[in-house]
Amino acid sequence: MRNPAYTSTYVFDNDFPALRSDVVDFTPAHDSLLLAEAERGVCRVVCFSPDHSLTMGTMDADQARAVVDTWIGQYDELMRLPFIRYVQIFENRGEMMGCSNPHPHSQIWASESIPNEIVTEQGSFQAWHEAHGSCLLCEYLGREQREPERVVLENESFVTVVPFWAVWPFETLLLPKRHLASISDLTENERGDLASMLTRIAANYDAIFSVPFPYTMGFHQGLHFHAHYYPPLLRSATVRKFMVGYEMLATPQRDITPEIAAAIIRSAAARV
Repeated sequence: MRNPAYTSTYVFDNDFPALRSDVVDFTPAHDSLLLAEAERGVCRVVCFSPDHSLTMGTMDADQARAVVDTWIGQYDELMRLPFIRYVQIFENRGEMMGCSNPHPHSQIWASESIPNEIVTEQGSFQAWHEAHGSCLLCEYLGREQREPERVVLENESFVTVVPFWAVWPFETLLLPKRHLASISDLTENERGDLASMLTRIAANYDAIFSVPFPYTMGFHQGLHFHAHYYPPLLRSATVRKFMVGYEMLATPQRDITPEIAAAIIRSAAARV
């Protein structure tokens, strides 16, 4: 299918090694220790623009808004499928993140089951709500706004922070100021503000080391809509952080504090 303006959307062929809407010749197998089940799903790619030289950081407001509108349309369409329970919208940017296609694009994977990271995150949301009677991310956003040392960007509808728990050196968290469950709940103004925030985040990243900044970005939805940015660069355009040794076997370690990272990202805005 094709969408107007700057974006086009197409469905991966069924032989793409990810999710399929049909599952054939598979008998579920499980015992008290091991479990194997079929997983149905749909994979799609959203091409941001026919201009392959563009990135989210160099697109104008109308181009970025067209991407946001396309994501919303795809999310609504996929969630209407009777076998879909979760839709993951994400962007891998740069060769360092395994992005093999040079054109600006994102991916959408819709799955029959809820992914592991979402299950874990929703468990934390539910535990907080049971203990405090409020939304965990709403409480966290209020804390960051009262003490804005980790805030890097803000507009009328959204705030972007380096989260207190950041693992990647320049990790950021994009939060709506209003509590909403999914991208479909955005108002017209919030859609525009989200598009603006996405271009500003990418542009600020690019300015840190004066290169197109690699990252993985994705939206989490269901309880409180938000987005995570996980960029791998550490000290320069060529030095990246690796999760190895103690970090893989025990727990991740910080290379810089979230407050220092936020200050670096904020200072990059002056060069945009």
